[in-house]
Amino acid sequence: MSSSHSPALEELPGHYIRRLQQIAVAIFLEETQEVGITPVQFAALAAVQREPGLDQRRLAGRIGFDTSTIGSVIDRLEARGWMVRNSSPGDRRVRLLMLTPDGEDLLRQVEPGMRRAQKRMLAPLPPEQGELFMAMLKTLVNANNVLSRAPSVTSTPELPASRTRAKASKG
Repeated sequence: MSSSHSPALEELPGHYIRRLQQIAVAIFLEETQEVGITPVQFAALAAVQREPGLDQRRLAGRIGFDTSTIGSVIDRLEARGWMVRNSSPGDRRVRLLMLTPDGEDLLRQVEPGMRRAQKRMLAPLPPEQGELFMAMLKTLVNANNVLSRAPSVTSTPELPASRTRAKASKG
């Protein structure tokens, strides 16, 4: 009889990634509690602020969120008076997203708490390790983006230096 055991959770990177996500959300909510905004709502508002007139599908791609559920996020933002949907002049079926003045004010109000949350998440690391950690996170996310059920359209796979040089010499 074989007595194979599952690996201990402490040996699995996915376990720590899931835990860090839980911790990141908790810190964000604590730092922004006076506003009552979620990380996904913040990401949606910030993306529309950067790119006014995004449609729902493109917004979902920008923030790596599921297209089937982004509508409910937008519904909540619209209900709170932070975002509006306008008909596209080119296609009346498409709704273009814009922040309201209240949405713009909200982002200004929540930014200090968001920045504190980001600093708190990395605070246990010395600055150079924080930079390395962020670089490694970006590498992992970009390399595995296509495997996500909601791939981000802003993530691009990083090519190894040798492939980048070879590609450049061909072009």
